[in-house]
Amino acid sequence: MKRVLIAYRLKPEGLKALEGKYEVALPVDKSYFTREEVMELIPNYEVLVPNFSFYTDKEIMDRAVKLELISNYGVGFNNIDVDYATKKGIVVTNIPNSTREPTAEFAFALLLAAGRRIGYYDRKLRTDEGVSWGIYAEGGLPVYGKTLGIIGMGRIGQSLARRAVASGMEIIYHNRTPLEEAVEHLYNARYVAFEELLKTADYISLNAPYTTQTHHLIGEEQLNRMKPTAVFINTARGSIVDEKALAKALKEKTIWAAGLDVYENEPHILPELLQLDNVVLAPHAATKTIEDRINMSVEMAQNIIGFYEGTYSVSRVN
Repeated sequence: MKRVLIAYRLKPEGLKALEGKYEVALPVDKSYFTREEVMELIPNYEVLVPNFSFYTDKEIMDRAVKLELISNYGVGFNNIDVDYATKKGIVVTNIPNSTREPTAEFAFALLLAAGRRIGYYDRKLRTDEGVSWGIYAEGGLPVYGKTLGIIGMGRIGQSLARRAVASGMEIIYHNRTPLEEAVEHLYNARYVAFEELLKTADYISLNAPYTTQTHHLIGEEQLNRMKPTAVFINTARGSIVDEKALAKALKEKTIWAAGLDVYENEPHILPELLQLDNVVLAPHAATKTIEDRINMSVEMAQNIIGFYEGTYSVSRVN
């Protein structure tokens, strides 16, 4: 019987498919195993299940003498040294399906919250200072009729586009390669060069994966090319953005607002961002509903079963 080590405590509802077929170990009386605990346990396991905040590096893989599979509990996999796993013959999988809709949903929620200043109003109404009830004072930005620029028009980007189109937005996007015409037609989306997207979009959503090529893809130069009324949304990975440059752009009103769910040094948030009223902040919460997290567990477990038994398709990264 293959042994599965899950670094975080997950609800049993999502792990039922593993019962009786795999020997599963996970934290019982605490939220997660420490790195030291994983290092101690991993030599006895064929499967490791980390999540986005647990970095699986060369040191862990060298100690994991039986390891055959890293079934990541997340769609992004920059928490894993995939190149080294490949060298070691260890397969890495992710869960793109169960994370697609909740992440797109949250990105659109951040878009609305930042553009329409919902977080700002909520905070101010709870203070003695309050907020102006005047006709024009402290107004937000409209969404209907505006252009959404999506950087990374994959699964999540397309699900975001579907929501935006339903709300009366126009879609432009940038990918490494354009989508097929039939897919573009679904969202009335238009492929544009990266520079054109930065200059013309009213709202910009970052939905690209993190790689060495996308590190700080959005920095001071790119922010300076955006409209002064632009709203920037990031639900991808924090390191795709130069966080200090973004804070500076928000403070100096180079762009109008931002909505962020991810950060360069999670769970640490740059102090400058915490001091700004024109940014909506969330704690990497795009998939943070009980239902969605259980669905993620189900897909993660299916990757394990598919890898060993072939009864499910496997979302391989390498």
